[in-house]
Amino acid sequence: MKADYVIIGAGSAGCVLANRLTEDPTIRVLLLEAGGRDWSPYIHIPAGFMKLLDHPKLTWGYHAEPDPGTAGRAILYPRGRVLGGSSSINGLIYVRGQPEDFDHWAQLGNRGWSWDDVLSYFKKAENWEGEANEWRGKGGPLFTSRMTDIPPLCRAAIEAGQQIGLEYREDVNSLPHGGIGYCQQTRGGRRRASAARTYLRPAMKRSNLQIITKAQVRRILFDGKRAIGVEYERGGAVERANAAREVILSAGAINSPHILQLSGVGAPEHLTRVGIPVHHALPGVGQNLQDHYIARVSYPVKGTATINERSRGPALAAEILRYLVTGKGMLTYSASLAAASVKVLEESATPDMQISIAPGSFKDGQIGALDNFPGITAGAWQMRPLSRGYVEAKSADPRQAPAINPRYLSDPTDRRAMIGGLRFVRRLFSAPALARYCGTEILPGAQVESDDELLDYARQKGSTVYHATCTCKMGSDQMAVVDDQLRVHGLEGLRVIDAAVMPTVTSTNTNAPTIMIAERGADLIRRAAREATAPTARAA
Repeated sequence: MKADYVIIGAGSAGCVLANRLTEDPTIRVLLLEAGGRDWSPYIHIPAGFMKLLDHPKLTWGYHAEPDPGTAGRAILYPRGRVLGGSSSINGLIYVRGQPEDFDHWAQLGNRGWSWDDVLSYFKKAENWEGEANEWRGKGGPLFTSRMTDIPPLCRAAIEAGQQIGLEYREDVNSLPHGGIGYCQQTRGGRRRASAARTYLRPAMKRSNLQIITKAQVRRILFDGKRAIGVEYERGGAVERANAAREVILSAGAINSPHILQLSGVGAPEHLTRVGIPVHHALPGVGQNLQDHYIARVSYPVKGTATINERSRGPALAAEILRYLVTGKGMLTYSASLAAASVKVLEESATPDMQISIAPGSFKDGQIGALDNFPGITAGAWQMRPLSRGYVEAKSADPRQAPAINPRYLSDPTDRRAMIGGLRFVRRLFSAPALARYCGTEILPGAQVESDDELLDYARQKGSTVYHATCTCKMGSDQMAVVDDQLRVHGLEGLRVIDAAVMPTVTSTNTNAPTIMIAERGADLIRRAAREATAPTARAA
């Protein structure tokens, strides 16, 4: 089997690349995906994400390693294993990040990645339901939408934010960033707008794209320092795909470094320790893992409905009917419906804490199972954590999950930010607009008051926001894995294009930036192909 480009992973980035590269009918693309087709109705119904986080067939079933930052817990670490990848299982939140995020990337020496450089790619990707303007794009593949159904409790949260001095933001993706507003979604009509639906589905009609599902990659194949193909397993048989031009790793911030390590690319001491022959020394592979860590505050609610009681019995039946008839209601909800971007650290120049608000409450503070009584939740997570972790292969067996450890709260600044975020949530809920609905705090509980107690609570009950990034970071320092063209340092014919290449995690949700990275990555690949053939064209 042979193609010009072999793409590993049909997630957010891989779907974008498959679409953009096959726009040229002379280019042959092979897309390999370890999971299957995205047929589950839970994928396409927005609120179905609650059923997907630990789905045995649609995720990798990963857990982060026990760590002091999680009080020794091995927390669930969801990653999509299906067409669309994590864009098929995530909470549908569409937010791009602060311009300073991308300007920082450029300041680190990555040319072409400043806010002014990347804004056009955000707009190119987007099919915003509103009018196009200087911030928003129209006519791109990715449907982005406002919330269709705002419950009174979320309206009260917005009012509460204004009562404590936050500016209301009509469009949370406009500038300047900050304040409080309603979340936006990757949703078109009543259905999730995953990368599989928006990018891959249209490209499937093209004869120059071949997609192979249930194909678990074993390793990248090299001829010297050049990547020439991919070895993968499907149905118990080992097969090979040859790449005439490039192999592109788009398997995500966990699986992209893992596949590089399985291929002998990484830190020599680590590879030797787990029995993998070293092909190319690159110490940064799998290092620099960054993720957002959230701890939630919840209250019982009186005087208005919440999703807790709307998700059971006759009320749920009514919601299903409403969704089917009108495309509205609770089943269109995302992981949070309103959010505030606030500053809790004195030294921060821009907002440093995200407060995510949902009109329901979760058992034990963990997203998934809802409480049996009406409730409301707000979670606090630091936008730019300084803690760094790792992803490391445990053996040469590609079927064995890698070690994943973000080392949450290992940096003292992150600990101060978490304490400040939890205190801010309490301040928000004490504002009159919300206080009239809320009873006595359930989690962490009024008895948890000191900084040490709040930090201990965060360690005991916190969890990932599913924003794994930075494990194959872009740059030119000793720990960088790819250059600013997303080419793997020291190797030819191999790029990484996904959230792993972020030098630092973006300050908000990571799906929109990942799609932007892939849009720009496709342009970089096409430009390189034109430059490679230019001498031939001139000679002719």
